[in-house]
Amino acid sequence: MNRITKKLQEDKKLLSIYFTAGYPEPEDTVQIIQDLEKSGIDFIEIGLPFSDPLADGPTIQESSTKALKAGMTTNRLFQQLEGIRNSVEIPLIIMGYFNPILQYGVERFCQKCEESGIDGLIIPDLPVDVYNEEYRAIFEAHGLQNIFLITPQTSEERIRFIDSVSDGFIYMVSTASVTGSTKGFSEETKDYFKRIDSMNLKNPQIVGFGIGDHETFEQATQYAKGAIIGSAFIKHLNQHGIGKTAEFVKSIR
Repeated sequence: MNRITKKLQEDKKLLSIYFTAGYPEPEDTVQIIQDLEKSGIDFIEIGLPFSDPLADGPTIQESSTKALKAGMTTNRLFQQLEGIRNSVEIPLIIMGYFNPILQYGVERFCQKCEESGIDGLIIPDLPVDVYNEEYRAIFEAHGLQNIFLITPQTSEERIRFIDSVSDGFIYMVSTASVTGSTKGFSEETKDYFKRIDSMNLKNPQIVGFGIGDHETFEQATQYAKGAIIGSAFIKHLNQHGIGKTAEFVKSIR
């Protein structure tokens, strides 16, 4: 059974943390993953740095730019992940844009993910239709779940199609804006959470965008299985370096 599927069966609200591979320093990747697991989070999203991250706000964009300038590459990430499963058990997901994956070679990329013990991918700019027709068989052959995003603007028909194609969780974007740009959730957003919850989808939903503290984590998980934090953790790394991960996680839960 895929580690993501197993984790989703646990009877608790799940916390996922996103960080940019190779940030703050190129060799910090493995240490951050190990520290996050020790701090008790449920799964990790490893951001593949990209020069034009459309969905990301300034905090993640800046971390991506710095990682690339410091020499972070897809190959380097896979080198760093060699043997990661000797020390880390929780699900690991790579989040990245499709262009670098396409340049690397989709089959080759998925093969490397499987060898590294990666459980799933989040590719915001890979449309579900294209994935389903052209790449699904490759992902599944390498044991990878592909996680799709929905937003408040996604039609019910599209959401149900995404649900039918998915076999992990659905990434429920809390707002149509970029990451890290909201503080607290509006009534409109809470109504959106309720609406998706009432659809009784087969895949659980994990909320991302706009979550950065205990209050927003509680609000997001009232109607969803879990929540993802990205920008707030990157800001924490900016202020405190990589040594105080446990304190950050404690402040959320």
